[in-house]
Amino acid sequence: MSTINREYELNDEMINSIRFASRTLVRKFGYMKKNIAGTKYSASAVHAIIEIGAQGKLLGKELSERLDLDKSSVSRLIQNLIKHGEVEEKKSDIDTRQKNLFLTQQGEVTLKEINNFAKNQVINAIAPLSGASRDVIMQGLDLYSKALDPEVKPIEIAIHEGYRPGLIGAISGYHGSIHSQIAGLGAIFEGLVATGMAEFMPRADNSKNKTWYAEQSGKIVGGITIDGEDLGNNVAHLRWFIIDNTLQSVGLGSKLIQITMDFCDTQGFNEVHLWTYKGLDAAKKLYERHNFDLVEEISGNQWGKQVIEQKYVRLCKSVKTQNRAICRDQLS
Repeated sequence: MSTINREYELNDEMINSIRFASRTLVRKFGYMKKNIAGTKYSASAVHAIIEIGAQGKLLGKELSERLDLDKSSVSRLIQNLIKHGEVEEKKSDIDTRQKNLFLTQQGEVTLKEINNFAKNQVINAIAPLSGASRDVIMQGLDLYSKALDPEVKPIEIAIHEGYRPGLIGAISGYHGSIHSQIAGLGAIFEGLVATGMAEFMPRADNSKNKTWYAEQSGKIVGGITIDGEDLGNNVAHLRWFIIDNTLQSVGLGSKLIQITMDFCDTQGFNEVHLWTYKGLDAAKKLYERHNFDLVEEISGNQWGKQVIEQKYVRLCKSVKTQNRAICRDQLS
């Protein structure tokens, strides 16, 4: 079993992209302005109203922790909101030395206006997007916000070998939903994946074959297979490579490819072949990074829709070693 490290494949391009997206969010949400969310208040005041309203009541200490602000800043913030009639203080029934914070009737109206403003902002942004894209945004923001908190440990992704119940359905389902969004491939394509996997899995324990799946919190989130029998001529066939859309940038794809290539080199295959279609730019870069070359392009509809099918080939270590030996002999 292998796990994905949180530092796996961090690079300047990824870091700069995340920084750019973060700056864009800050600006679009209005945090660069004096007032936000259609109110006359600062970002910290708006967040204070939201937190107090969401909980019903909060101690000053609790608000400080939720806003990640020091006590003196929160104290001044509270006094300003009390002055403007948004918040009121009442002594705690449990400890009279402490005061609970509540929204006033005016504060409830302000909170409703803030929520309506924010709701419309989200709707206007994501309404034109597909359901899958909305899920990616929701899960991506959730993962990133948790990752920013050093006390929240990232959820590890474990990679397992072999078959487990539900694997065929999960992987064929990912293929169906993801490639439907990208290229309009439908039931024919998903059915071909499911049928092919069902034929292969009884052979998965053969020494030339291997299948892996990635699992996060008990859920299958990706998979890849090497079929060493169906092509013959000591050629390995890379099949059914897919990962959850929300995990496209954590290095999982590269990790799965590397595991399969290590297996192919160890098994002494001459080549690894895979078929895909034109337009999958991220996958193309991933294959090229692992020494695959595009060797053939044809127009076909075997997957239920006309696409430009592409064949990639990678020479395995044994062949590269033989080629180097031949070159040395020719030069000597």
